[in-house]
Amino acid sequence: MPAAAELPALLAEIHTSGTSRVARERDGNAFLAQAANLHPAGFAVLDSGVLLAMPQEMAERMLSAVAATVGGALYPARRERIARLRDVLGAASCQGHTLGGCRFVRWRERVLVTRELARASDPVPLTPGDSIFWDRRFHVTLPLDGATRLTIGYLGLAGVAELNRLAPRGWRSRLPRLLFPILPAVWDDNGIAAVPHLGYRSKRAGVSPRFIFRPVNPLTQAGFAVV
Repeated sequence: MPAAAELPALLAEIHTSGTSRVARERDGNAFLAQAANLHPAGFAVLDSGVLLAMPQEMAERMLSAVAATVGGALYPARRERIARLRDVLGAASCQGHTLGGCRFVRWRERVLVTRELARASDPVPLTPGDSIFWDRRFHVTLPLDGATRLTIGYLGLAGVAELNRLAPRGWRSRLPRLLFPILPAVWDDNGIAAVPHLGYRSKRAGVSPRFIFRPVNPLTQAGFAVV
């Protein structure tokens, strides 16, 4: 234990450190609000102009947070890989990049951050009354009044092709089509029953599962306080 005479200086140092951390969190959250939008379907949209105008350290911290959230990673990516990602996104020739279970893809002056299918969890069965945490990103619940056993997973390329066949004429989504493969989908014994984030549901489908995007690593750690 420190001597009594040392306590005031120690408490002042702790308070200064805490105040500095609060300021970093506040600045980081402000940059996140400007540059990143997180969608309930589990992807993010980054404003590349705001991102590249940020101080380098802040931009790398933001990219690390976004990658950990969208990728469902248990641990953050190494700093040198995050720095490389920032450099790649700033290059005019960049078309895409993978990091931490995510894909970073240019789209209309923005950067889409999506789940990397090759790193995602496999489809899983769901029975009425089940509640599971899937792919370290989604809480999925099927009510007890669900009529049948279902399977949940990402739509994938094969699912997109099937959806194109099944969707009614004139059906369209506001989401970019390049996102379709990484959207959660529901299958029954007859094929695709629903793609909730596209608003698609087959006529035969019963009660669908509820998907809540609540990743193991939230995008912001706001909440630290200094007293």
